[in-house]
Amino acid sequence: MWQRSRLTRGALLAIGVATAASSVLTGCSSPATQAPKPGASGGTGGALVVGVTSDPDTLFPWKATQFQAVNVLQNIYGTLTEFDKDLNTVPGLAKSWETSKDGRTLNFTLRDGVTFSDGSAFDSKDVKYSLDKIKDEATAAVAAASLASVTSVDAPDPQTVVLHLSAPDAALPSNLAVVNMAMLSSDDTEASLNTTPDGTGPFVLKNRVASQSLTLVKNDKYWGDKPKLGSIEFRVIPDESSIVSAMQSGNVQLAVFDDPLVAKTAAAAQLNVAKTPQLSYHVLQLNGRRGDLTDLNVRLAVQCAIDRKQVLDTAALGEGTVTGPITAPAFKSNPDQRPCPARDLAKAAEYLGKAGKSAGVKIKTIVSQGEYSTSVNEAQSLKAQLAEAKINLDLEVLESGAYVDRWVAGDFDAAVALNGGRPDPDGMYNRYFTSTGNLNKVTGYSSPELDKLFAAGKASTDQHERKAIYDKVSVELENNAPWIWLFTSYAYTATTSQVQGFIPMANASLQYLRTTAVN
Repeated sequence: MWQRSRLTRGALLAIGVATAASSVLTGCSSPATQAPKPGASGGTGGALVVGVTSDPDTLFPWKATQFQAVNVLQNIYGTLTEFDKDLNTVPGLAKSWETSKDGRTLNFTLRDGVTFSDGSAFDSKDVKYSLDKIKDEATAAVAAASLASVTSVDAPDPQTVVLHLSAPDAALPSNLAVVNMAMLSSDDTEASLNTTPDGTGPFVLKNRVASQSLTLVKNDKYWGDKPKLGSIEFRVIPDESSIVSAMQSGNVQLAVFDDPLVAKTAAAAQLNVAKTPQLSYHVLQLNGRRGDLTDLNVRLAVQCAIDRKQVLDTAALGEGTVTGPITAPAFKSNPDQRPCPARDLAKAAEYLGKAGKSAGVKIKTIVSQGEYSTSVNEAQSLKAQLAEAKINLDLEVLESGAYVDRWVAGDFDAAVALNGGRPDPDGMYNRYFTSTGNLNKVTGYSSPELDKLFAAGKASTDQHERKAIYDKVSVELENNAPWIWLFTSYAYTATTSQVQGFIPMANASLQYLRTTAVN
């Protein structure tokens, strides 16, 4: 018996409350247009230049963690499911899917006539290849844990894919929508794709000049709405203020800023600026397998010695909200449910005493420079605050690519980070905080209790039950302080008056470049 779920929304219904409309800082923004229906023809809407602060560190979608790489690749590759503008899970390369009554089988029906950019046909063989390779530990795919429930993949005919699960997995349709789950051709390799991407998305790579620019052109064979733009150039301009200047001179037409001061400068320069709350979160990540941080009391001392609002005010001009682990509105954590919801230096000293570290500790901390603008200011605020508790953050500032390499390898004691959020908590944290999570080496922390809770969260399809489960996940994380969650902030999308049709999203996706035009 099959239960049809053509537009699976699961626990995502509440997300639209926070993201239905981005607030606009200037009164003359062009109205966002809705994505036209698949199959509609699109006209040519000119060439768009997007200002970015860093070059993609990889063109291989299964390993992309850097924001800039993700933003480029999601316009080149396709996934079985997608997110709409409100982060509901909708059909992508799969035009529909069905879940068995016992929840242990998902049957996907693929779209007809889809091709890769090299002209080869996309079919179920490619889906089986992609999912099997993502699951393969040797691939080192960053989203491998999202397929933990998948025991096998069958391709009975070219348009049908059957996923057999060890247990019901309510998060799976949503987890399949991220570019780390991109469907690749079974004829391609990682080495070839890092130089010549071969996707099913709305754009294809034209050329790339390392550390300078990367240009995409319209994919006339795209299965859905034909992009309006003829080309998109991602132009590397390391400083956000310099991007504003480039926009004023007409050399750049669109950019997304995370520095609120730069956003105000852009608005004052008569650029259209849309302010969108983000699911991403700013966090001090502690590696629980390194040095003094193996001791829970040291981690709790760090947690109690930080004034999160002060970090927010210092680094981001107060433009944001203090947060707990889970940022999706349907599952949002209560930031007061943690040891020391307010800064408490006496408690921090007490925890250090319990750890036998009353004289203080030193924590080597990596910081990215270039991937997001507030990183160094956050690190300096944290360093100053923690020094008052005899906790010395020894900061090592790295360029974006070097930072990502160290981070993925778990080669740090602590890391100041901006992590992307997900609409479903399983996609956010299963890969980090379960004993079998493929990114558990980044956190250095898991527990039998978290393993049970994440398993229960995937198995349930009841919205209220899942919310209660992830509330317990949040409390477990806060009480053990593997990371110190700080705040969520905003993305500021700046456009010139010629740009129409771009829709900012709460997950920072640039997928709606496919509906954008330049007049």
